Amino acid sequence: MKHFALLALFPLAACTPETPAPSGFAAADAAPAARFFDRLSDLCGRAFAGRLVSSDEADIEMAGEPMVMHVRTCSEDEIRIPFHIGTDRSRTWVISRTATGLRLKHDHRHEDGSEDAVSQYGGDTVSAGSAQRQEFPADDFSKALFEREGLAVSTANVWAMEVDPGSAFAYELRRTERFFRVEFDLATPVATPDDPW
Repeated sequence: MKHFALLALFPLAACTPETPAPSGFAAADAAPAARFFDRLSDLCGRAFAGRLVSSDEADIEMAGEPMVMHVRTCSEDEIRIPFHIGTDRSRTWVISRTATGLRLKHDHRHEDGSEDAVSQYGGDTVSAGSAQRQEFPADDFSKALFEREGLAVSTANVWAMEVDPGSAFAYELRRTERFFRVEFDLATPVATPDDPW
């Protein structure tokens, strides 16, 4: 299985300005993150088609592949989004609340459901971001994982997600000399895929 050190997020109780943030949230910092989380949760149960919009040579093999994100499971504190590229259903984005914002992790699985050696990488937000865009620099766990697995260049990864309700969702990875971005059409849901796990 190839690793694109990037790839590797639902109804719930919403957090609005009138509703207190979950325990531990610093109100000023959490407000944009909570709104972003709510925007994602509004997509729960639906799937959307997407396409690669970046042009890095590293992604040439997936450029023409169909892409689908499925906002599959949601709870008050976690959203799971399987991300399919062609027949490859090994990736799930996991977005969860933290005391100060949000966390993104990439859950990578083999066809039998066992966890890949390069899995659970990602990071926490370190700035407030906005209701539309949140960024996740690689955390210490991810940096150690990348070093151990011979992917040291990925220690500089910064992932981002954007959601524009009714219009588009985007996922991206950026570091020096590396850019990956896929965009999904939120205006037209597609058939819900059959996720393997």
